Amino acid sequence: MTRHAIGDLQGCYEELRALLALLKFSPDRDRLWFVGDLVNRGPASLETLRLVRALGDNAVAVLGNHDLHLLALVYGARRKRGSDTLDELLGARDRDALIEWLLTRPLAHAEDRDLMVHAGVVPQWTVAQTLALAGEVAQALQRDPRALFEHMYGDQPDRWSPQLSGMERLRFTINVLTRLRVCTAEGRIDLALKGEPPPPPSPLRPWFRHPRASAPARIVFGHWSALGMVLEPGVVGLDTGCVWGGALTAFDLDAPRPPVSVPCRGYQQPDG
Repeated sequence: MTRHAIGDLQGCYEELRALLALLKFSPDRDRLWFVGDLVNRGPASLETLRLVRALGDNAVAVLGNHDLHLLALVYGARRKRGSDTLDELLGARDRDALIEWLLTRPLAHAEDRDLMVHAGVVPQWTVAQTLALAGEVAQALQRDPRALFEHMYGDQPDRWSPQLSGMERLRFTINVLTRLRVCTAEGRIDLALKGEPPPPPSPLRPWFRHPRASAPARIVFGHWSALGMVLEPGVVGLDTGCVWGGALTAFDLDAPRPPVSVPCRGYQQPDG
């Protein structure tokens, strides 16, 4: 079975269909990994979510920050933003079934020597620790999702410590797995940066360029469209900016083949 990892969809349904056709996707031999941000900002979040859910066991999807934003809207813990394109999904007849499915997606998925997250992993986390922390968030989502969403937003704490507990521990985990781009070697995160990483002598570097306890796992991620495709030892970055007019990209996790991409129309203007 071939595993293809696919970058941030963000409601770009037509591009997803075109990419699957280009891959000649077949449910009897292929499995798809989605790095999160299935919805929002693109024109067809409803159709996109329906398609990914309908793939059943042929798809593995982790939650991204836009997916969590949708869930927070549904549970009344957040207001819609001007750039949101979620109205059709929120009013759909099958909304509840789609939301229930999305609510059970993990924040991290590991298989063989691959670890998939939406954004990143701080240098101190092992694969096992990353999965355990993601599991703590999953338990909180099942236990009381509204309570989690009401306290999820915020940039603090900004440094990992095993002593973190309660909502601070959950918030830090969510921020790392769904929002991280740069951090220090000591695990202090900066969530404000969206564009290119800062030059030296800043101690902030892309999270994957620090020595990390999660090695030798290969980490598959998205979330950072300003970098585009990232293929470096131990990492595969797949946010090639589809919703911004870039491309939607798939990467074969099991064979040394070039990435496969389809161009995207550009439904949003880059916001830095």
